[in-house]
Amino acid sequence: MSRSRLVPGVEVVAVPGRGLAVRTTEGEFLSVRTRDADESALLSLLTGAETAPLDQELHRVVAAFEQAGYLADEPQPRQWPAARRDIRLLGDPAVTRPLAAHLAALGAQPRTAPTATPADASPLEIEDLLDGNPAAVVWCLNGPVPDGLWESADRLPEHGVAWLRCHREGWQAYVEPLAAVPGDVTAAHVRARRLAATPAHRELSAYWTGPRTSGAPVRLTVPAAALLAALLADDLSRWATDTADTTGVPARRRLRHVDLRTLAVTEHPVLPVPVVSSMPRRDG
Repeated sequence: MSRSRLVPGVEVVAVPGRGLAVRTTEGEFLSVRTRDADESALLSLLTGAETAPLDQELHRVVAAFEQAGYLADEPQPRQWPAARRDIRLLGDPAVTRPLAAHLAALGAQPRTAPTATPADASPLEIEDLLDGNPAAVVWCLNGPVPDGLWESADRLPEHGVAWLRCHREGWQAYVEPLAAVPGDVTAAHVRARRLAATPAHRELSAYWTGPRTSGAPVRLTVPAAALLAALLADDLSRWATDTADTTGVPARRRLRHVDLRTLAVTEHPVLPVPVVSSMPRRDG
């Protein structure tokens, strides 16, 4: 048997009076019919500690584990590729500071450049965004996205630069999909999809455009900022190391909504908006 170590997230537990059970990566429990197989030897094999030849019964059980996808080759840690280490961070330091720490620990080389508040921010030209030849650009706003602010940044994938962003609207924050190649979901696509999905599209559009009247400002707490930074770092790490998505919505088609009061995260699939030609004029 070429593989005997359990994949991460799969565990085997001895149930008193009922034998062994598998806890799957989804948290479900499945009974293991070991029959005449030595359970102690099986457990030793599944931890990778046992290297002795398998008898027929042990071979049968281990083969069943392998067929079910519960066994893995010896894990090889994925290294952050040198060509993708230069990550440019823009926006609110409350998020970019912990994000930079996460990225540095993972092997990237983040460059932090604070920008103005959302209300005072002005769009950056594509040449400014490409300054220094970053592998990816991340922009974090502690407020709604002003019209046109990310228009040039949406063109980054056309230049081979990954593009990731997040922003806050009151007590709600949005982590948008990472765009790595032309045809991926851009900020403009997310904006259009959100308007199309709500009956309050006029109100949402007016909210984005402003002006807005509010009372005491919403404070981005340290735990909330840390959560946003962790989500962004995970998306960047998966992109950099080409880690495949095995569950849920693919990262490059996933809009995440974060409730900043409860730190609950929900995922929503989002697709690019196809280019539509203008309606021809009617004669007369």
